[in-house]
Amino acid sequence: MTHAATLTNDALAVLNTTRSLPLLAVVSVKFAACVTKWVTRRRTRLNLDQLEAWQLRDVGITPDAARDETRKVFWRA
Repeated sequence: MTHAATLTNDALAVLNTTRSLPLLAVVSVKFAACVTKWVTRRRTRLNLDQLEAWQLRDVGITPDAARDETRKVFWRA
């Protein structure tokens, strides 16, 4: 997960410093970064929903907070 986020941040940093890229390339990379973020949120929330109460306590999340997080739609932070 960290590696994908690093690649996305690096790609966006290049886009912000280089003005000679075509508009379609800029839009495509930003769209790909957005979709990647959504997929990561969805996968994380699905996995969070599978954790037992003792596992949630171990990572410092209450069952109520976990339930609230898993009910969010993927495009909400």
